[in-house]
Amino acid sequence: MKKIVELMLGTVLLLSTALVYASQPLVDVVWVKSHIGDSNVVFLDVRGKLAGKTKSDYLRGHIPGAVYTNYLKDGWRAKDKNGTPGMLAPTDKLEKMIGGLGIDNSKHVVIIPNGGKALDMGTATRIYWTFKVLGHENVSILDGGMIAYTSNVDKKTKRPLNPLEKGAVKPVALTFKADLREEMIVTKSDVKAAIDSGVPLVDHRPNNQYIGINKHGKAKRTGTIPGSVNLPENWLTQNGGGKFRPKDQLEQLYAFAGVPVSGDEISFCNTGHWASLGWFTSSEILGNKQARMYDGSMLEWTADKDSPIDQKVMLQ
Repeated sequence: MKKIVELMLGTVLLLSTALVYASQPLVDVVWVKSHIGDSNVVFLDVRGKLAGKTKSDYLRGHIPGAVYTNYLKDGWRAKDKNGTPGMLAPTDKLEKMIGGLGIDNSKHVVIIPNGGKALDMGTATRIYWTFKVLGHENVSILDGGMIAYTSNVDKKTKRPLNPLEKGAVKPVALTFKADLREEMIVTKSDVKAAIDSGVPLVDHRPNNQYIGINKHGKAKRTGTIPGSVNLPENWLTQNGGGKFRPKDQLEQLYAFAGVPVSGDEISFCNTGHWASLGWFTSSEILGNKQARMYDGSMLEWTADKDSPIDQKVMLQ
């Protein structure tokens, strides 16, 4: 009887450990390899234009069983009723698209970016944020992406040693139902209230855009939101690449930029892409669950003539 009890306790411990690890925001290549063929895991390959890749790269070789999605074309983001591009798509359309990828509410989604630079890691963090907004908690990102997965190569042939699969995986459509977390969605009015109340606002754009000498092509004005501090998105990954920095380094950079690691905080950029890296770092790596992201960011903010702007450099 004692041995049976010990075996049962051991099984419970293993299962609980697996569940805790499965829910981690970042997983590594070892974890991915150990879950190939797991029916509860969906690998979502998101390599695309922002990484200089196309679906052809996926077809030539992907993690076995991985499903492909086009971040820019499949409907992850949409233009809202005011014409602001790149906004969170309507819930019903997201439900249909996600279900069509073979994902239901029971699946653990592991997002596979290219992993070459912070910009394409932003594809992963933006999709991750979308799942979280939709109430789907069991989602992770492969730290370092496909570049990390294929970096272990045979010395003679130079071919990746980790298993790859060619061709397209055709998922069986499932039913995905969202439980929208509206508290995660920051509006323009929320940002104006944050300015008045002193809530930290973090601009994750490059410094040249933050100080107002350059801007996004679709932004109406240069400058930043008054009171914001600058923490460029490429600070958050190692050398601006595909792997996130260790927690202690991130805390050091946050302190340097004047960004608190706890309490209310709103990240923004131009369209909510770079900002998703900031939100992910604050909320998921540093553990600040009061951190939020302004989806509309500077494209929405600068389109409103009544929204104040801080232009730190006025070029003559």
